[in-house]
Amino acid sequence: MPYLEQKYRSMPQESIQLCQTGAELNRTCRYRSGNLIQLPRTGRVIVAGDLHGHIRNFERIVKMADLDNNADTHVVLQEIIHGGPEDDYGGCLSYRLLLKAIRYKISYPDQVHILLGNHDTAVISNSSVLKSGREMNRAMKEAMQRHFAANYSDVFKAMVEYLMSQPLAVRCENRIWISHSLPADREIDRFDLSIFNRPYTLDDIERFNPVYVLTWGRRHSTAALERLAGMLDADVFILGHQPQEKGWTRVGSNTIILASEHSYGCVLFFNLSQSYTADALERNIVPLAEIE
Repeated sequence: MPYLEQKYRSMPQESIQLCQTGAELNRTCRYRSGNLIQLPRTGRVIVAGDLHGHIRNFERIVKMADLDNNADTHVVLQEIIHGGPEDDYGGCLSYRLLLKAIRYKISYPDQVHILLGNHDTAVISNSSVLKSGREMNRAMKEAMQRHFAANYSDVFKAMVEYLMSQPLAVRCENRIWISHSLPADREIDRFDLSIFNRPYTLDDIERFNPVYVLTWGRRHSTAALERLAGMLDADVFILGHQPQEKGWTRVGSNTIILASEHSYGCVLFFNLSQSYTADALERNIVPLAEIE
């Protein structure tokens, strides 16, 4: 059955099963090595920026990818939660989009790759995270509690276990690197590169530890991005995390930042068999509003 024809259902046991199955498929993806997805020199990649609950843009990405008819296309998603529709009490319903995205992953387990973002780490560590002046963890938890009632704790536990299974980055043989963010300038010297090769733990997600540093870094200098390119053996970075009113921006000579969470949201595509500069990748940026 084509993915878009599947109806979203939110029965507690189904939600738990989705999270458990999605987590197992994250861990067993044929392209996963440690905490990296390592893509070969064949096929096409579509990269989204932060989605933050934007259901319509997610649907546009699914339509653009058309994975039923494109077995060599990969879709990279990030930061699904915290934003978008609310329930009658102002609770955040973005957990519904996360479950949709997990279902998408289950439908195409070796083609859909959902990266860990900083809002995911906030859920895992039960820490506060603000968006547009709202504390999003509380808003999403309260909506889930109202919806799942007595089953909330079991569903939330399964969701956290799913989030902990997500990869940290995508490395492509054409030397493009995709991750939610990168360590901030002041964190580079102490960033532990072994995090890409070993299972990450709850401690790694705490402030100043490697997963936190990777997913929360902002305002990178050009010099830092050049240094990180050497450390990570990459030519070009594609990131999310930092809001972009126009859907994307360039930083320095080697970095593109995408945002997919609003009406000006964008995605970027490229062929794995081709080498790119950041200048060349700019020409492959697609406004999601153009996809109907």
